[in-house]
Amino acid sequence: MDSGSRLGQFIRARRAATTPAEVGLPNGGPRRTAGLRREEVAMLAGLSEGYYARLEQGREKNPSDQVLEALIRVLGLNADAADHLYRLARRESGPRIRHSGQVRPHILRLIEGWSDTPALVVGPRLDLLAANALGMGLYSVAIPDGNLVRFTFVNPAAREFYRDWDLIARTGVAALRATAGADPTDSELTRLVVELSARSAEFRQLWGQYDVQGKTYEVKRFRHAEVGDLTLIQQSFNINGVAGQQLVTFQTEPGSPGEEGLALLRSLVAGRLLDRTRLPAIARGEASVGRP
Repeated sequence: MDSGSRLGQFIRARRAATTPAEVGLPNGGPRRTAGLRREEVAMLAGLSEGYYARLEQGREKNPSDQVLEALIRVLGLNADAADHLYRLARRESGPRIRHSGQVRPHILRLIEGWSDTPALVVGPRLDLLAANALGMGLYSVAIPDGNLVRFTFVNPAAREFYRDWDLIARTGVAALRATAGADPTDSELTRLVVELSARSAEFRQLWGQYDVQGKTYEVKRFRHAEVGDLTLIQQSFNINGVAGQQLVTFQTEPGSPGEEGLALLRSLVAGRLLDRTRLPAIARGEASVGRP
């Protein structure tokens, strides 16, 4: 699929997700869908209906910055979605981004030294690449799936583990969309999307909405099988020099019930650390990525 077609699909999906009330328009009577009509977007963006129709149809491939800014404003795109729009509009052929599934040794040493902080390293497709002992203890139920989005949509345990499953599902798919915009030639991502689309109707629906949102900061509510309910602050950091890898940390507010739960998890994990060589490959940064 060329960049014009991807651009058209994106703005069409975002138009369908934007209601008249969000842009200050009256509902205007019965509608086949809840979203804006094509002519309404054209009017609000100051474009002719014909030009806007060509954008959605993929026949207009070189919109100006002024057109893109108008679409960002009308469709209410966040910073990640706006960046995605620009990438689609300006996509040129170039070298494929090479994603590594190996985690650098100094990153492994760094997170292993954090005895009080669960930490993961994830790839651009949200593959689980590495974890410290506490991170493995927190995400033990997800590790066999190898990928956090696969776990969310395919493993029934995810709906118990994530107390806000609907929110986690939406943000996970939106993060995959951000990755797709950065590298539409990523064959591993394509395989993952095909797999999840075949296995989950909910994934198909969310993927078709074209929400784009990178992961940086979240408050996550877990229901851990051994520890019980935990509310943790998740912060994600890009690892410089390795395309797409992020270091993900989890903390709790001092004095909160989550602090006691995390302390209990820490004691449980400490009792299981016997031989380093017996830990799963993910803890050593040797996890394979993109498995079917």
